[in-house]
Amino acid sequence: MPMSRRTFTKLGLGSLGGALSMPAIVAAQAPIAFRVSSSMPADQNAAHFIWFERFQTALRERVGDKLKLDFFPNSQLGKEADIVQQVTIGGVDMMISGSSIWATQVPEIGMLDLGYLFDGYEQAGKLLDGAVGQAFDKIMLERSGVTILGWGFHFGARCVYTKAKAVNLAELKSVKLRVLPARAFIETFTIMGAVPTPIPFNELYTALQSGVVDGFEHDAASVLANRLYEVTKFCLETNHLYSPMTAVMGRRGLAKVPADLKKGFLEAAKVATEGERKDAASKGAAATEQLKQMGIAFTPFPAVERKQLQGEMSEKLYAAFAAQYPATKPLFDAVKASLA
Repeated sequence: MPMSRRTFTKLGLGSLGGALSMPAIVAAQAPIAFRVSSSMPADQNAAHFIWFERFQTALRERVGDKLKLDFFPNSQLGKEADIVQQVTIGGVDMMISGSSIWATQVPEIGMLDLGYLFDGYEQAGKLLDGAVGQAFDKIMLERSGVTILGWGFHFGARCVYTKAKAVNLAELKSVKLRVLPARAFIETFTIMGAVPTPIPFNELYTALQSGVVDGFEHDAASVLANRLYEVTKFCLETNHLYSPMTAVMGRRGLAKVPADLKKGFLEAAKVATEGERKDAASKGAAATEQLKQMGIAFTPFPAVERKQLQGEMSEKLYAAFAAQYPATKPLFDAVKASLA
């Protein structure tokens, strides 16, 4: 039976309407994607990646496939200092890093990187879960418009790694050490007698090979994950810093999370932080043992020199820092009270 023009038009428009509606259905079902940056590799010895993995798992359990996390390790999206800017303006949604790099925007947070501030991660964790962490959460949000999703731990305290053996402070004198481009690191190692040399982390391996620097400071697991044992052979266990790791999200990134999923999103970040912290101590100890097997020689730092440095840091750094950034004065007091 011949098809009338009216029937053909109705069928044609119906088919066209169905075709036009299909992309809308697909779009509605597509997950919302978030770009997550890290300077570390996607490795089980990298604290950033462990936090990310735990976050991804916890998030999927709470929101299913509605949200998608795209992880960019090894500074694929750029240097950390540049990513800080990108997170702030919304070019990158989330950044997992040490808290240190945020001092370039919020100088007060540099307090957490002053040498010998904490005696261990247990003490640091209690303070970051309490008044100290809450104060920095507020400052970061007000100043840079970013939210700290979690305060994690690095895998062990930061120590000094060098190409030539050093067994005490005297032997660190004039040694060029790679540090983060942050005031706290530079001033800490100036007091320790070394020559602090700011270099992006992803350029460190080459800088050690070429002699631009004589060593660096970091935690054992990061040394292992980034194969830095290939270009250094000695570690002086200064344990000078128990600095936190942070997962930070910009205002625009957080605004992409639908209101009905935000509770699950924040819960997943909390679960990731708690889980990553539990992994930290054992990961750090295991990494140290592996580095010994790789040929790194570890030397304990003299206790008398540690005590001496704690006094110098308090006198020369903490007081001056609190005077310049008054908001940190009660935070220093809280740290001192926790030690007592």
